[in-house]
Parts: sequence; structure tokens; C-alpha cells
Amino acid sequence: MRTLPLLLVLLLAACGGTSRQAQEETITVTSSNFSDADPTDWTGRSPDRYPVHGVDLSRFQTQVDWTTARANGVNFAFIKATEGGDMLDPMFESHWRTAGRAGVKRGAYHFFYHCRPAAEQARWFIRHVPKVPGALPPVLDMEWTPTSPTCTIRRDGATIREEARIFMEIVARHYGQRPIIYTTVDFYEDTELWRLGGAEFWLRSVAGHPGEVYGGKDWSFWQYTSTGVVPGIAGKVDINVFAGSKANWARWLGARAL
Repeated sequence: MRTLPLLLVLLLAACGGTSRQAQEETITVTSSNFSDADPTDWTGRSPDRYPVHGVDLSRFQTQVDWTTARANGVNFAFIKATEGGDMLDPMFESHWRTAGRAGVKRGAYHFFYHCRPAAEQARWFIRHVPKVPGALPPVLDMEWTPTSPTCTIRRDGATIREEARIFMEIVARHYGQRPIIYTTVDFYEDTELWRLGGAEFWLRSVAGHPGEVYGGKDWSFWQYTSTGVVPGIAGKVDINVFAGSKANWARWLGARAL
């Protein structure tokens, strides 16, 4: 595992003084009590070696008991907020409010629509996602959309990276934290997304460790299944891990939380 972005934020956290140290000491990590409806036979490094687990979800998860989910190992949640320049996830406000009440570290993500300007999409995200102290950094979800009823274009890598840069800069100015990029193996390779300077990645890989699947590139979050079964969440849900230890998680939050 390569964790350069994680090491950088740890260095930043070390400069924060006693206030951040005090914050780190209050971070509680709950061990996961999850299962998988379609488990992978991990032959290499498995998600189980990482202590900090969480979920991402959207309107498809309509019934969530966040208190139960938190008690069973949901330490963080990335919640879908917006898509394109005119779509607001109908479950965002409910998930955002109730996850926060249960003490789950939460962040919002935007699903990128390739047929709208990045600046317009950034403004739409900012319009709907509150700036809340302690929230996780915003997330830009970039992937191909071959089944979209309205937009299936596949632009070149240079254009994609420029659009990502525009979105990230606008959002970072508003929230004071640079967004994380979520992506898939094919999109990452097709667009050479690693060439986007200063990016921190949340990578999807459901059949192998991201260090192997993504050629040893750096990552901070790994989405390892879309068929997770989590107490408190009705139906299947995406499950993720953070790249480091419990102490790393506390320090990462100290450097990267809003």
C-alpha cells in the first residue's frame, strides 16, 4: 500500500497544536460487524486488515437506523448530494441530518455529468450542501456513464482532468478543503486521472486490493463491495475502508475535516 496523500495530511495535522491533538483523542473507532451478500475471495490483501470502515449511499438506501449502523462499525459515510446541475438526491437531507445526529463522520458527494460545465455543477453542489464544521471533505465522483439516458459522451483525458480541476477549485474555495476524487478502474486508466496534481483518491476495486489494481497509485479510501450487508441499513450498500490505522484516521480527520 502506498499512502503519500495520507502521510501529507499527517504532517499537516502535526502542525495543528494541542487543539487538534485534543480532537484526535475524542475520535472513537467502532469495529465493523458487516457481511457481504456476494463476497470476494480475497487472495491478497483484504479489507479486513483495515480497522476503519464506512459506507456510501444515496436515494436507494431509504431505511437507515444510523445509531445501529454506527454501533456496528459505520465510522464514516459519504452521502450522495447532487448530480449534474439540476439533480438533488431526494434522500440527501434526511441521511445528512440523521447520520450527523448519530455521530457518524459524514461527507457529501457529487456525481459528475459529462454534458454540463464543471463550474455550473460546482455551484449546484455548493447550493445544496451545508458547510458544517467537522464534516468530511467534499467528493467528486467521476466515472463513465454508458447507461445514462441523456449523456454517454467520453471526452479525452486532458478535458476530463481540466473539468475536474475547475470543479475542485471552486468547491475548495467555498468549503476550505480540496475535494477527494472517487473513481473506477476503467475511468482512472482511460483518463490518466493520476496526472491531476494534488488529488486525493477514493478508489473502487471489488476484486483486488487497489494497490495492485491501480498499479501502486496512492489512495485514502477503498470501496471494496457494492453488496454489503450492514446492521441498521435495509438492503445492500457500498462498503469502504480508510487506508490507515485508527491513529491515522484521527490525524487525517484533524487535517482534512472541514
